[in-house]
Amino acid sequence: MLTREGKTQLYDVVGPVCETGDFLGKDRELVIEAGDLLAVRSSGAYGFAMSSNYNSRGRPPEVMVDGDKMYLVRCRETFADLVRGESLLPQG
Repeated sequence: MLTREGKTQLYDVVGPVCETGDFLGKDRELVIEAGDLLAVRSSGAYGFAMSSNYNSRGRPPEVMVDGDKMYLVRCRETFADLVRGESLLPQG
């Protein structure tokens, strides 16, 4: 596991489109900076199984981690994926 030396700060960890009570973690002591990635091992409804396209957000990729190996098991959804089944009404 990678760790960074430095001063910890308290953070609330939330999803990209957060509703009033949607927290992945509250008051977490982290040493992070802009551009860092954060692995969330258990994310409830923010994982793929219970996710949706609320607010036209594509679902996240799923990555399986086994020791020091990572495997992409489901690709991130694109905008084209979101509108694939849609069609326009005929003009008339």
